[in-house]
Amino acid sequence: MPRRYRLGIPALLIVGVYVVALAVAAVIALITCDLGGLWRLTLFTEMDKDAAATWPNVLTLLLAGMAWAWALWQSLRGPLAGPPPELDRHTRRLRMALYATAASWLLNPLVPSWPHWALVLDAVLMWVVVVLFQPVLRRSLERADFALGAGMLGYGGAAVITVLNVPDWLLPNGVALICALAALVWMVLILRAQRWDGRWQRATFVYGITSMVAPIVVGLLLAVAGGIYDDVLAVTGALTVIWLTRSAHELADPRHQPAPPTPLAEQPPTP
Repeated sequence: MPRRYRLGIPALLIVGVYVVALAVAAVIALITCDLGGLWRLTLFTEMDKDAAATWPNVLTLLLAGMAWAWALWQSLRGPLAGPPPELDRHTRRLRMALYATAASWLLNPLVPSWPHWALVLDAVLMWVVVVLFQPVLRRSLERADFALGAGMLGYGGAAVITVLNVPDWLLPNGVALICALAALVWMVLILRAQRWDGRWQRATFVYGITSMVAPIVVGLLLAVAGGIYDDVLAVTGALTVIWLTRSAHELADPRHQPAPPTPLAEQPPTP
């Protein structure tokens, strides 16, 4: 399977090292009753002092680690192997923006105290993705102007809110909710367009839907659990990383090249 992708072998090696590290950290956690190493490998934060090295906690952390391992594989493997297609300028720019945004999402959990300017960068990168998706999906995107406006409001508003939160400026009630709903509307319209566009696989569409639903569902399920599970909620960001990178990969898959025309059979000379 790795040879199916342009960077499949290097991606498999990197993911393999991470998975082995997870297994070793899990064994150490069970032997020493210390979740510190496994916690940092999976949730990328300092361990909660009240967390015990029980089987449920170790299993939960391992599942979180496997989610990130899968996101790494999906991100690093690249498009399908084969001659890359000729992409227009808009598509090339969109791919670059999608990769940059995915990289930002991957780096987010690695920084113990994510500074406010980095959160602004996340929102700005998504704002750029909103703008660049427009010309690429113009033919299959219903209500294109409305989608563009919703996305710009959602992610542009998120960037502004983050900046204004630094000096603790008070914002009107409901502003953050309006921006979140606008971003959600944009995502729904983009996924609908992706579903019927033909350049993306059905799995990419499913990852996109799941990235919207999972934080809500997992948050509701874990609201009463607390403890370790509060930090596990951040792992749902792996689904967003997968959607972003698959959206970029599949724009460059060889199968999207137009098939060469079938040569016409030679006609026998007229007697």
